[in-house]
Amino acid sequence: MSKQVILVTGASSGFGLMTARSLAQTGHTVYASMRETKGRNAQQVAAVAAWAAEQTVDLRTVELDVQSDASAEAGIAAILRDAGRLDVIVHNAGHMMFGPAEAFTPDQFIQQYDVNVLGAQRVNRAALPHLRGQGKGLLVWVGSSSTRGGTPPFLAPYFAAKAAMDALAVSYSTELALWGIETTIMVPGAFTKGTNHFAHSGSPSDTARVAEYETGPYAGIADKALRGLAAQEPADADPAEVAREIVRVVDTPFGKRPFRVHVDPSQDGAEIVNGVADRMRREMYRNIGLESLLAPAVIG
Repeated sequence: MSKQVILVTGASSGFGLMTARSLAQTGHTVYASMRETKGRNAQQVAAVAAWAAEQTVDLRTVELDVQSDASAEAGIAAILRDAGRLDVIVHNAGHMMFGPAEAFTPDQFIQQYDVNVLGAQRVNRAALPHLRGQGKGLLVWVGSSSTRGGTPPFLAPYFAAKAAMDALAVSYSTELALWGIETTIMVPGAFTKGTNHFAHSGSPSDTARVAEYETGPYAGIADKALRGLAAQEPADADPAEVAREIVRVVDTPFGKRPFRVHVDPSQDGAEIVNGVADRMRREMYRNIGLESLLAPAVIG
């Protein structure tokens, strides 16, 4: 294994922090990005530094708000000044909202897309010139089984944004292959415990319409959906398995990394549907004479 310089976005907690720690423990130089490092996340920055010192690993924090072009540019520039290179980006930053789709305002939908989709685009635009210049790199996109698996009600803004992110990752994969940049899409299932994903989910702004759903024919459906998701999850489901799978992908030799990895203890069907969709995509590229874009080019 060669030591690599890795950025993990949205790494103040959850999958991001687990992944950053696991990668650092494997011997890589890891930048855990988060916003407001001198404000609300100052304590988390100190905690990360203390943990890294205790574990004697190279885990650092960097200020990077994926909702800001300037912050993404500054964060990438800081990493390049500090480490001299960047090899891997883990697009993990994201946020969830729960409630009836009708009760979310358009601005709330925009916010979901801004964090889950445009955030990755901002980081890419800041970092890809460097990765393309060095002729080698890896993008790991932390998606969701909800894009193609079972989709319970009341998570529409999140599901729609994650589906858009998945589509963006798929398109980027072939547009970057000839630059020597690999793509892996990590597909976690609905881990209802062990992260703050559900606990910190947003709510609809239009509370009057929420009330209409809660007192009408959909009364009790939201709670039933959440209980049902939790019941589908095996008792031993461990969200840290997502981090371990990302480490495995990063440590796999160039050219051998999988395009998509599912970590779904509930087995909601996403792996089956993605398998068909990814096969059809490969066949289409072969049919139009662009099969060379399905694997990263070796440059230099």
